Amino acid sequence: MIPDRRAVDDAGFQGLVWVAGRTFTMGSNEHYVEEAPAHPVTVDGFWIDATPVTNRQFASFVKATGHVTVAERAPRVEDYPGALPKMLRAGSLVFTPPKAVVGPDITQWWSFKFGADWRHPYGGRTDIRGKLDHPVVHIAYSDAKAYAAWAEKDLPTEAEWELAARGGLDDAEYAWGDELNPEGKLMANTWQGIFPTLSTKPAGADRTSPVGYFPSNGYGIYDMIGNVWEWTSDFWSTRHPEPASHACCIPSNPRGGDADASYDPQLPDIRIPRRVLKGGSHLCAPNYCRRYRPAARHAEPEDTSTSHVGFRCVKRARSGVMAT
Repeated sequence: MIPDRRAVDDAGFQGLVWVAGRTFTMGSNEHYVEEAPAHPVTVDGFWIDATPVTNRQFASFVKATGHVTVAERAPRVEDYPGALPKMLRAGSLVFTPPKAVVGPDITQWWSFKFGADWRHPYGGRTDIRGKLDHPVVHIAYSDAKAYAAWAEKDLPTEAEWELAARGGLDDAEYAWGDELNPEGKLMANTWQGIFPTLSTKPAGADRTSPVGYFPSNGYGIYDMIGNVWEWTSDFWSTRHPEPASHACCIPSNPRGGDADASYDPQLPDIRIPRRVLKGGSHLCAPNYCRRYRPAARHAEPEDTSTSHVGFRCVKRARSGVMAT
């Protein structure tokens, strides 16, 4: 199946890249336990945004719809039993590099900042001037879904996202091959230095980067790895399903687990479903969170937004849009 020429010329397909449907091996047996087991899946062809959604694009959506993001709304007390009243204010999670680290406690570098949102990515008086072509951040799942609906698109499934990220290199470790930095070349916006205390990037370049700054993968898609984590539509599961025993039983267009199984068992009183994030971010480093690979995955509560999570959209094949 190949794209109909009319679709390529249609304004609704501008900025999209076609990914042909096929069977590929999803997941990995070589890294984190939640990526296993590697297993074959079949995915139909689809279009995907060539880059993550940018601040410029999200601003157009907000201007057209008046959408108010989750980070811009005060949490409701009934949704967060036991929460301190002083914490029920609008805001979002922001990364701040600590001077030193004692133990694995992530609150040493993550904090909830009142007033942090997509317009003010680091809280306070920060803004997105000069960063209109950076990925939008502080986006909760419902914000990404609302944008996708407005754009007449959808969020990718985990399988769609991973197929697109691999860029045709099914057996490669990374989206560009088997070396993280081939011949010393940086292929994605990931952490350089020792996370979280030492960044060796130039001043002002230690956060997000403009979309398309780093090389595209084999499909011509940018920033599938690094820069920002990206939402998928799949509910979180702690492992992938076992590989099909026969070719006839390979899953087709899988949609992940269910909402009940996605809840965080460490927070039994807060029933917030978790979705799968993919791609890693500018905070992933060799010494911490080596998730700058297509197979990598991470759980994120639907209501949570941070300074390193964004998204991109897909448009699926429809009758009259595709031709053989």
